[in-house]
Amino acid sequence: MKNEVIDSLCERRSVRAYLPKQIEEEKLEAILRAATYAPTGRGRQSPKMVVVRDQKTLDRLEKMNAAIMGTPDAKPFYGAPTAVIVLSDRTVPTYFEDGCLVMGNLMNAAFALGVDSCWIHRAREEFESEEGKAMLRAWGIEGDYVGIGHCILGYRATELPAPAERKSDYIVFAPEERV
Repeated sequence: MKNEVIDSLCERRSVRAYLPKQIEEEKLEAILRAATYAPTGRGRQSPKMVVVRDQKTLDRLEKMNAAIMGTPDAKPFYGAPTAVIVLSDRTVPTYFEDGCLVMGNLMNAAFALGVDSCWIHRAREEFESEEGKAMLRAWGIEGDYVGIGHCILGYRATELPAPAERKSDYIVFAPEERV
């Protein structure tokens, strides 16, 4: 069955090399808007997104992230000019799932608009640190927020990676129960 949305979902790939070109405001706004429509448990909308576009803050976050990864000289943001940090309110039972769905919407909306992305982990550890907590306070974020991930955004500097072969047991149909 041919469908533009399904095709986009199947063609999206994580990109790990970016051009220094910033995303157009109109595209960024559309991506962020789509993310706000991610499903959340009981409609609570527990996540928050922090958009980081200035190089000094990106460098600081990347350095924190690399240190947590155990390779201080690494560049885990791959030169992307934008990072959207997804946080979620720990007091909501579905905070993790809610934040993950926001991350998915960010990446899929970006691809649909010709913008590339990658989910960068270790946001939880970053924002549990004293430095991370200070950043949240400086951004006016109060409460018990957990870092879910960084969605880096930009335009790829390389070809789109080929998809990995799908594993044969990815889908399992449960047998019908007999009464």
